[in-house]
This record gives sequence, structure tokens and C-alpha cells, in this order.
Amino acid sequence: MRSRGIAVILVFLMGVLLLAAGCAKGPETEPYVVGGIFSITGPASYLGEPERNTMEMLAASINAAGGIKGHPLKVVIYDDEGDVTKARLHAEKLLTKDGAISIIGPSLTHTSMTVLDITQKAKLPLISCAAGVGITAPADKRQWVFKTAQTDQMAVSRIYQYLQKQGTTKVAILTVSTGFGVSGKGQLISQAPQYGIQVVAQEVFGEKDTDMTPQLTKIRGTDAQVVICWGTGPAPALVAKNMKQLGLTLTLIQSHGAASQKFIELAGDAGEGILLPAGKLAVYTQLPDTDPQKAVCKAYADQYQAKFKKPVSSFGGYAYDALNMLTKVLNQSGKDKEKIRSGLEGIKNYVGVSGVFNMSPEDHNGLTPAAFVMVKIDKGQFKLVD
Repeated sequence: MRSRGIAVILVFLMGVLLLAAGCAKGPETEPYVVGGIFSITGPASYLGEPERNTMEMLAASINAAGGIKGHPLKVVIYDDEGDVTKARLHAEKLLTKDGAISIIGPSLTHTSMTVLDITQKAKLPLISCAAGVGITAPADKRQWVFKTAQTDQMAVSRIYQYLQKQGTTKVAILTVSTGFGVSGKGQLISQAPQYGIQVVAQEVFGEKDTDMTPQLTKIRGTDAQVVICWGTGPAPALVAKNMKQLGLTLTLIQSHGAASQKFIELAGDAGEGILLPAGKLAVYTQLPDTDPQKAVCKAYADQYQAKFKKPVSSFGGYAYDALNMLTKVLNQSGKDKEKIRSGLEGIKNYVGVSGVFNMSPEDHNGLTPAAFVMVKIDKGQFKLVD
């Protein structure tokens, strides 16, 4: 009887010890929660879907390799459908319910501007995947906001550099009425004089407009040599089609918001010959082997295409760079949000899909116009031209 009693006590004690060990081990294996807010459905789905896919794919790879210092990475992703109200609600949920230590996204400038208002006040690091230069500038007023997408300021600079070489002096601009278009329009107008370019027409279209012929007819009545369209979603492809229908043979330049295979599909035959600035991922096979981004772009493209059986996208690349840099920082900072913020701000010479990043207290994007190349749509593919 005594032996049986001792055995029962020993089993009980072992259970207590195992439970205590489990409790002690809990904090070490507590997941790091990173939120994602993307436009997965709606007009900008060709931005948000590859961003969502990429974040999930990369998180799985990180966890398969042991996580972050033994902590599994948990990604919680929401679809804002390109709507500012939904973006705001998702950000608040990630903060109050999900316990996110950082957020990646949103996909668009206007949704990013909405979310950053929340994350700034909460002192939560946000890494936007949108282009508007005002998302991170001025950096002293955006201390908790970073971004991986090249800015519209850089895109305009790259376009105007190209046009200056071609001897172009007069352009017409056609911009979407969203935050992306408003910011782009500001850059197109403000930068023109330094390149000896005159903006001879300014037209605007809505994100969901189905006919751009009124604006294009007005442009046809000017002495513009080039039309620059600034938008995302299906509308820029419609501009290309309407120009072809009108017999308007002016050179059409799109923004980097059209740098995806989806745009080529939407534009069809009307896309042939269109020029635009794009990240190097769009033409990585055409880069010299000496370009440090070539290997990074190839690794991402190979992994994405093997996983999803779809063409890789520069927009997915924004999420790829964001989560990779965040993981690099988390390995040093742990969950401390201020250390995460300062770690992101201190990133130097990081070779990503979207460019070589050099963050600083004055620059929370860390890229230069060299992150863009000029490409041309040729037989349904992007071709490097400059």
C-alpha cells in the first residue's frame, strides 16, 4: 500500500513539474503577431492579392526555419477592399484584439494615410506598401511609419529623366481622383520645370469611371507630345483602350501603378508600346549578373511561382521586403515596439526586391530613383529600355 501511495505521489509531482515547465516555457514560444492590411478584393485586388499571398508564403518559410528566435510568427491579414473605413477598423482590431506588434500595408496611399493616423498615436510600427511620398514624409512627423514601395516622387523623376533625353517638352497628364492620383499629380506638376517640361493639360478621372474619351478628346486639342496617366486598377488600361479607339497616337506613359502582368492583360493590344517606370523585379532576367538585386528578385520569383502558379508581381515584392526587414529587426529587438521602430530606422544597404534600402531618421523609405527602371510593353511582356 505504501509503495502504491508513493507511486501516486511521484506521478502527481511529475505532473506538477511538467505543468510548471510548460508554463515557464510559454513566453519563450509565444507567437509574434504581425498584422497585414491589403486590398485583396475590389478594384485594387491586383495589388493586395499578391501582397497577401507573399506575406503568408514568407511567414510559412520563416516558421519552417524555426521562427524568430524560437517564437513562431503569426500573421493576421485583413482585406480592406480599398476602403478607408474598413482599413481603419482593421487597424483598430489588430491593435486591440489581435495584439499585433507591427502592421504591414495597406496597399494604397489613401488607406495607408488613414491607418498611419491610428498607428502613430498607438506608437506601433507600420510598414506601408503604398507609393505616396506623404506616407513617410516628413519623417520627423511620421516616426512610426515606414514604407517599401518606391515613391511617386521617384517615379516622376524617372519618367522626366527619360523624357528629357528624348527631347520631350510638353506633356498632358491624366490622374485618378484618389490619394495616389492627387499625390502623383502634385509631383508631375512640381517637378516639370526642372526638366524643361511644360504640363499643357491636366485631366482627372474617377477610379471606377468606364469612359475616358471626354478627357482624351480635350487632350487631343492641345500640343502635348506625351500623355502621362497616373492611376491604379482597371482605369489606366481603359485609358489605353480609349486612346486606341480615338486614334490618338501620342506616346502613353503609365505610372508604376501599372507595373504588373494584370495591367498588360487588361490593356490587351492597346498596351503595346506603353512606357512606364517599374521596379527591377519586372525585368530581373534582363539585368546584368552584377546587379545585386537580380539574385534577390530571382529567389522571390521562383518561390512565388512555384507556390501559386502565377506570375510574380512588384506589388507582392513590397510585402516581401517589408516582412523580411521586419524579421531581421525582430531577431534583434524582440517584441519591444520602440526597438522595432529604431531597428527599422537603422537598416542600411539592405538589398531587397524593390531596391537597396538605406533608412535613416530623415528617410523612412530608404530608396532612390535608381530603384526604378524604364520599361516598355513589347509583345505582352515588359522590356527594359533605360
